[in-house]
Amino acid sequence: TATNASYADLAEVYETDQEYEIGTIVRVGGEKEVTADGTTEGSSPIGVISENPAYLMNSEQEGNNVTAIALQGRIKVKVRGMVRKGQMLVTSSHEGFACGTSSPKVGSVIGKALEGKDTPGDGEIQVVVGRV
Repeated sequence: TATNASYADLAEVYETDQEYEIGTIVRVGGEKEVTADGTTEGSSPIGVISENPAYLMNSEQEGNNVTAIALQGRIKVKVRGMVRKGQMLVTSSHEGFACGTSSPKVGSVIGKALEGKDTPGDGEIQVVVGRV
């Protein structure tokens, strides 16, 4: 038996310290369970704010800002700078954004770019999040 979904990420609900935009990278920390990740590549992001998860775990979570966090799958992610298709993405110093890298530190990778971005500013691209 097969199961189908219109969306492509596996998400879990966490309480965030404030509301965040879709595609924001988050880590454990802040005043609640998770917060936007605005540190450098040495951080350990746990996921990305999801818009429409294909599968949602912990859906009964209670709190002021309960938010679906994509842990695995395909999702749009906020990025800063230029990114090559297939490049590993890590947390940038700009809060909640990713940036491309060719030599990530263990535990710092948020995903792999499914498309490129050839402009230097902020934007969004499709990324496969999780183990890549």
